[in-house]
Amino acid sequence: DVQLQASGGGLVQTGGSLRLSCAASGATFDDYAIGWFRQAPGKEREGVSCISSRDGSTHYADFVKGRFTISTDNTKKSAYLQMNGLILEDTAVYYCTFGAGICGGRSYTDYWGQGTQVTVSS
Repeated sequence: DVQLQASGGGLVQTGGSLRLSCAASGATFDDYAIGWFRQAPGKEREGVSCISSRDGSTHYADFVKGRFTISTDNTKKSAYLQMNGLILEDTAVYYCTFGAGICGGRSYTDYWGQGTQVTVSS
């Protein structure tokens, strides 16, 4: 059974940086997509970023482009989200996702990690 171990997050001031990590274990497939969604209080869950192991292609929501960078370590089925230039609106619970195939594919969010709180303060 696939399990996701998420880490990182915390409290940071506006303009600061944080790094999220997500490691998948138990997956029997090597072609996968891994990324993050987030949900702020009172708002709907939204996609943040995703990376496909097949070709390393990355995807970002417009509101994080130029500030967040996603990367992966295929040997560990892990991904990292470097978040720079954090703003108040980035405050949310961030959820790691993992699934077979490519970002945006049918199964790319089959598995979800526990949420990680990111709080940006002024």
